[in-house]
Amino acid sequence: MDMWIFSRHAEVDAVLRDFRRFSNDQRKRDPARRRRSSLPQMPDPTILFLDPPDHTRLRTLVNKAFTPKAVAALEPRIREMTHELLDAAEDPAGFDLMEGLANPLPVMVIAEMLGVPLEERAQFREWSNRRARILEPLIDARTLRIANEASESLNTYFRSIIQTRRTEPRDDIISALVHVEEEGDRLTEREMLAMLRLLLVAGNETTTNLIGNGMLALLRHPEQLQVLREDPGRIPAAVEELLRYDSPVQATLRLVLEDTEVNGIPLRRDDNVLLLNGAANRDPAAFDHPDRLDIGRRDNNHVAFGRGIHFCLGAPLARLEGRVAIEVLLERYPSLGLLSERPAFRTSVVLRGLETLPVKAAA
Repeated sequence: MDMWIFSRHAEVDAVLRDFRRFSNDQRKRDPARRRRSSLPQMPDPTILFLDPPDHTRLRTLVNKAFTPKAVAALEPRIREMTHELLDAAEDPAGFDLMEGLANPLPVMVIAEMLGVPLEERAQFREWSNRRARILEPLIDARTLRIANEASESLNTYFRSIIQTRRTEPRDDIISALVHVEEEGDRLTEREMLAMLRLLLVAGNETTTNLIGNGMLALLRHPEQLQVLREDPGRIPAAVEELLRYDSPVQATLRLVLEDTEVNGIPLRRDDNVLLLNGAANRDPAAFDHPDRLDIGRRDNNHVAFGRGIHFCLGAPLARLEGRVAIEVLLERYPSLGLLSERPAFRTSVVLRGLETLPVKAAA
């Protein structure tokens, strides 16, 4: 793969924090090596693939929508959505928790924040799923083409909403970005479209995996699940442990900007670095009994949301959705259980998530 791979917590943590020597922007690579690279090219990089000052400027524009205070205000609506989805999906004989809750909930939440009409959210999720595949380092040509087609579909859709919001602003993120754009030249249309695509994919895919992977882990450890039933106040800490135990994002890519070293290993400018977040979260040097699910774990310094300037913008929202989903499931189903001991995972490298999660939910 023409990459250095780091899997230990200390090394992953150090590289993630050091944006001056380890870049997210593949355009900074030597042009000749970039042409030979098998990595997907990003014609319109999002803040995920930018460095300061562009990263700082763009992230500042959307930060307000994802502050803990702003996200906390969404809790009643997220709880309402969760109940509505389970009302429609539940069957005492069993239902698919991915299809019924984990897949639709995050896209419903982010779509509502963006101002997307309810009847168009299924199409939104399909585009999001296809676009998310571009994050995979081993993507084939056909999947890349489908991902780029989804990107163009999203651009066309968002342009229409942006135009509407110019004359009919609402209390949503798109209206806020349009307002910022009209105040000056701090946000171009290309930047706005890239930002909206990122918010959709990031606000959808990773939280879906948190809910699915997390509930699978709890259902495989009924003694831990029982602790949460007896003391729901421990659910926020449990969410952190679930993020560590089976991380929704397994890997992160960086580009070396200058000759340097990591833990004595020499790296050269233009080298690729692949950081294994999921492995770092199981490092015995950083966590006692790392392969054990322990919802009471202290000093849970996981890297599931990254580190440094690229720390996940939507972390407060993901934590809230994960907590609410677990709370509602435990409230509604005193005897929730697995219908399959080995549910199917999707074939992916970077984003780890379930294809299905069949559960029995007799009340």
